[in-house]
Amino acid sequence: MGLTEFTWDTTPEVAGALAEGRPVVALESTIITHGMPWPGNRAMALDVEAAIRTGGAVPATIAVIEGRLKIGLDEAEISQLAQASGVMKLSRADFAFALSRRRTGATTVAATMMAAHLAGIRVFATGGIGGVHRGAEQSFDVSADLDELARTPVIVVSAGAKAILDIPKTLEVLETRGVPVVAYGQDEMPAFWSRSSGLPAPLRLDTADAIAEFETTRRALGGHGGMLIANPVPVADEIAAGIMGRHISAALDRAKADGISGKAVTPYLLSTIFDLTDGASLKTNIALVQNNARLAAAIAVALATV
Repeated sequence: MGLTEFTWDTTPEVAGALAEGRPVVALESTIITHGMPWPGNRAMALDVEAAIRTGGAVPATIAVIEGRLKIGLDEAEISQLAQASGVMKLSRADFAFALSRRRTGATTVAATMMAAHLAGIRVFATGGIGGVHRGAEQSFDVSADLDELARTPVIVVSAGAKAILDIPKTLEVLETRGVPVVAYGQDEMPAFWSRSSGLPAPLRLDTADAIAEFETTRRALGGHGGMLIANPVPVADEIAAGIMGRHISAALDRAKADGISGKAVTPYLLSTIFDLTDGASLKTNIALVQNNARLAAAIAVALATV
């Protein structure tokens, strides 16, 4: 299969929107396969898509199913993926491998950005990005999401980096890579489950229109990668940073004791924190993803009009 022969599948809804230049928002699929169990994962995926439609944009959940890149899933495919076992967790390094070996894989932030850009989708909503793991000065464990943000021109709307990470080092890497980090509506960086990280945001914007104008100006300058929008979780849904800090420390200690490393670290930590918070972390996770989807839809709509 030559490069010029590469194709992907889209739903009629996504294909029509892309052909007509209407706003589309990409969604990752690892949150479905690795983020929560059935049937809550299916319900969450459908609710997030509904939030994007309510905001005036078309959702495009991205995954690889039996070697076919899917830019937009129908309800049956979401159900299939939500119940699948042995699903690969795809980043840039193994994205093409899953396609060539006819595997099924869920896309991380990096792989979703790649696919979204391939299809011409400019905005992507997720929960939290990957980043520099705590102790990376020994483990060198740094997510490919950061390099993808530096190279691929897609706006990523998240609740910041996952709080299990080293957020100061993550911000330093993003600055070095030239990635704009914009806090939405506040001067402080959010910390995924919490609105406060104790760290000042590099940049702040307060409206979707302002974000669209900033992005349009960046494109006019040429040669830029992506942008990270750090959208704080709603006040009613947050878990205070002090409380989460204690749970994260306990989860990290368990991961070290159990010898967890590589791609297994994040799902292990999220699962452990779910147990430690009696499920509250998952409720907050769902709320922040929905909140990010609403903002991403507003940005996509604004970009379509500038």
